[in-house]
Amino acid sequence: MNAVLLPLLGGVLIGLSASLLLLFNGRIAGISGIVGGLFTPSRQEVGWRVAFLAGLLLGGALLAVFMPGALGAPVAAGVGVPLLSGLLIGLGARLGSGCTSGHGICGIARGATRSIVATATFIATGVLTVFVVRHLLGGVS
Repeated sequence: MNAVLLPLLGGVLIGLSASLLLLFNGRIAGISGIVGGLFTPSRQEVGWRVAFLAGLLLGGALLAVFMPGALGAPVAAGVGVPLLSGLLIGLGARLGSGCTSGHGICGIARGATRSIVATATFIATGVLTVFVVRHLLGGVS
């Protein structure tokens, strides 16, 4: 698939899913908030949260089966580094009252100042991290 068409299709699907969740359920599609809500569940909240997360996992699994190159190269660091990275991202998202999906996709679309600041912080931190890893630490092998 075209190098432009696949990311464009992904963006449309993310926007469509966030819009449908807001339209039909009145909820913001922030993944960290959806996962965090499962740890303090109410009966009405569990079903849609599990369905949303199952859809994310199923979509990733289908992409891995039918278009394995779309996910990039396998991680050479083993399972520990991605697991630790995921935990740190989750902790940071909870400390920041949201993640890239909640702030970057839904919050900015709603004109929330805190989401604009949070997303700018995410981007600046990412740029700084890449610079430190590539230029000061010599890259990751």
